[in-house]
Amino acid sequence: MKKYLLTGLLVLVPLVITLWVLSFIIGILDQSLLLLPTAWHPDNLLGIHIPGLGVILTVGTVLLTGLLVRNVFGQQLLEYWDRLLRSIPFVNAIYNSVKQVSDTLLSGSGNSFRKVLLVRYPHADAWSLAFQTSVPAEVTRKLHGEEYVGVFVPTTPSPVNGFYFYVKKSETIELDISVDAAFKAIISMGVVTTPEAVVHLAEPTQ
Repeated sequence: MKKYLLTGLLVLVPLVITLWVLSFIIGILDQSLLLLPTAWHPDNLLGIHIPGLGVILTVGTVLLTGLLVRNVFGQQLLEYWDRLLRSIPFVNAIYNSVKQVSDTLLSGSGNSFRKVLLVRYPHADAWSLAFQTSVPAEVTRKLHGEEYVGVFVPTTPSPVNGFYFYVKKSETIELDISVDAAFKAIISMGVVTTPEAVVHLAEPTQ
């Protein structure tokens, strides 16, 4: 009986959690329908509520925005909008901060999370997965010339939270694994590991 119960839990728990997360995300994206005029709202036009239409609207809006800013007119409009937001007090501080983070994380030319490292954390005898985010020249200069790197150590099972600090590059170990593989290990609390993550361990950086 216990064996069947555990087998059922192993099947249903991931399925239920996946459906709950999808339902949560779809519910949030469906809020974008509130931006439409009341007469255009799908609930009023169709007479029934169909979950997920907000997802289509959101994806379509993102694609259309990307298409528009890829041409000359779109670039000019984007530059005007950028200058406008940067000229508004208080708003410019929020906009600049968010834009810098989004450019770093989403831009194909950015340097965010390009390397997976092992760093000594939370104490000298422990190693944690970390992502190299930067090579701060000013920090290296202030700390007597030895090269330092900026690292982000995510928490588990929620990798969106974590700690950011600088460590000596010589005291890190670069792992020859993908960022996706590292995220899977973190989210699963180390339960999900791949041969890639187990076998390919680079030498400590000198």
